[in-house]
Parts: sequence; C-alpha cells; structure tokens
Amino acid sequence: MKYLDEYRDPDAAIRLVRAIEARLSRPWTIMEVCGGQTHTIVKFGIDRMLPEELTLVHGPGCPVCVTALERIDRAHAIASRPEVIFTSFGDMLRVPGSSGDLLELKARGADVRIVYSPLDAVELAATNPKREVVFFAVGFETTAPANAMAVRQAHRRGLTNFSVLVSHVLVPPAMTHILQSPENRVEGFLGPGHVCTVMGTEEYAPIAKSFGVPIEITGFEPVDMLEGILKCVEQLEAGTAEVRTPYRRVVRPEGNLSAKNLLSEVFEVCDRSWRGVGTIPKSGYRLAPEYRAYDAERRFDTSEIATRESPGCISGQILKGVRKPIDCPLFGTDCTPRRPLGATMVSAEGACAAYYAYGRHLELVDAAG
Repeated sequence: MKYLDEYRDPDAAIRLVRAIEARLSRPWTIMEVCGGQTHTIVKFGIDRMLPEELTLVHGPGCPVCVTALERIDRAHAIASRPEVIFTSFGDMLRVPGSSGDLLELKARGADVRIVYSPLDAVELAATNPKREVVFFAVGFETTAPANAMAVRQAHRRGLTNFSVLVSHVLVPPAMTHILQSPENRVEGFLGPGHVCTVMGTEEYAPIAKSFGVPIEITGFEPVDMLEGILKCVEQLEAGTAEVRTPYRRVVRPEGNLSAKNLLSEVFEVCDRSWRGVGTIPKSGYRLAPEYRAYDAERRFDTSEIATRESPGCISGQILKGVRKPIDCPLFGTDCTPRRPLGATMVSAEGACAAYYAYGRHLELVDAAG
C-alpha cells in the first residue's frame, strides 16, 4: 500500500537504527512532541530498538491531556444546564474533572452528545432552535481550523443558539516553556508533523536558534520516526540547530494558507492554562471580537468553579518530559484506562495510555529475563 507499507518496512527501519548507532558518540535526550508519535514509538518498540545512550521523552502534544482541569470543570457546569445540548468528540467524555467526567454527567441526565465534526454541532443548533447547543473546542492548531469553520458557518447562517467553549492550545509556546524550565533535559525535538501541515515550519526557527536545539518535523509511521531521530542525532553530533522537515510529503514551509487565514479571522491569541503545566503566555486561541457572541463562557455564567486535581497524578511531569509513565507509582494499579486518574491515561494519544496498551507487557518480559 503506497504511503503506508514503505513506512513500516522492517529492513528500512533496521538500516536507520544501524545508522543512528553509527552516529552516536555520547548520550542525547530527544522529545517527540505529539502523542501520536509516542504511540508509534511504544507500539512498534522503537525505543527498545535504539541504543541506550539515546533517550526519548514524551511531550505535551496530546490535546485531550493538556486541556486544563478548569476548562473541563467549566464544560461540566455548562453541560449540566437543562437548556443545553453539550457536544464534544468522544475522547473528551471520559477525561476526569474535579467531580467526575462528562459520561457520568450524561448518565445523570445531562444532554451530552458525541459528534464527529463541529459542523454536526452547528447542524444540531439549526434543528433544535429552542435549545442551546455548545461545542467543546479543544486541541492544537490541527483541529482549530475545523472549529473556526463551524463558528463562521453558524455566523453566516444566523444561528443564535450555537456557541463554543474554546480551549485551544498552541505548540510553539509550549516547546519554549519546556526549554525554559530548570528541569528541562530536552536537547532536540521531533516536531509535530500534523500541526506543521497547517501552520508550516516558520514558527519553529526562532526556537531552534534561541535555545540551540535541532527540530526535525516528522510523521507518525515507524520509518518516519526513525528518519527524524537519525537526522536529529546528526544535527546534535554536528552541533547544528536548524528546523528541517523529513516529512516533506505532507508538510510545506508555508503550511496551509487557507486554514491559517481562517484561524486569523475567527481566533486571536491569548494566554492559556495547560493541565499539569500551568499558564503559558500566548499559548492559546480565543474568539476574535467579531465572533465573541459565540463564546460559551460569555453566554453562561461559570464563575463559581472550584477545581480539584487527583492527588498523586504526575501527568504534568510526563507532559514536560521530566518523568515517564512507568515512574508513576499509580501506573497500572490505581490508575488504568478503565479507572483513569489523569488525562494522560484517558486519551487515545496519552503517553500513559500508550505504555499501558503496548509497553507494560514488554516490561514484564524484561523483568522475567
């Protein structure tokens, strides 16, 4: 199958691993930014194929995981209102807030519905004119254009019963935040291929230059990942710090101009709180003044919210690459996908979920010798 089999070719993967081994002269630590990349690494055993001197740590690129607890609680407060049809993608329904998740709220009678597109939520508003339809807009630059399209379409159709709880976050400020942390150990990045498909690569050049870190924009198949790791190692060994794009079949330097224009029209940049990480300046989107009437936070009073994070959960440290899921004493015991304590175990892109699905059995094999 073109564009799939060749990127899962075992011989090509082994050649890349051997090339990485040949270039290494000292230990390096590289962060893969996206949760999808983490899943590829753990699922295909890439981390186990690499030399011990090369450490991969996991980044903040899971949209569900980094949605702040305060945003989840705000969603619950809105979804609890009897006049509201609250809509979201399915993976947000099991993310724990301070007092349960949206599925539990639905079980208690709230009208919470899964949609497969924000445009479905717009259509719900059109067919339910006596109800308030709210869409929970989360994610990075990748999902933001579709949500912006939904807001613009609602505006053009004159719908007054549609609004969005905007909780978008942006990748480059998060990478800068990680590099500025005293705990930082990241020396190179595997950049977010899907985000760069929308936004291009220009935003990453100042990061590479300011902090002296190479950034290789990669895809999500095993050969994509290994090629990105090899090129990152080559830059580290050569002492260069540039933004490069092995994922050229998808990513262009300028990105998707139509999507970027839409984002500029509907959203404006704001400070945003990240779950387990804290507030990062200019790291999120909110609605631009022309579309502020579709802001669910303005439409519904959610000021009285008291957030309470699960004690013992270290998902914030995992998202910053400081610790790994297996470092958590609750991993696989008190915290499982069936009963998650933190978002990194809930989300399909979460690092803890990846380790639980693919990695925990391999750890048992290692322990057994």
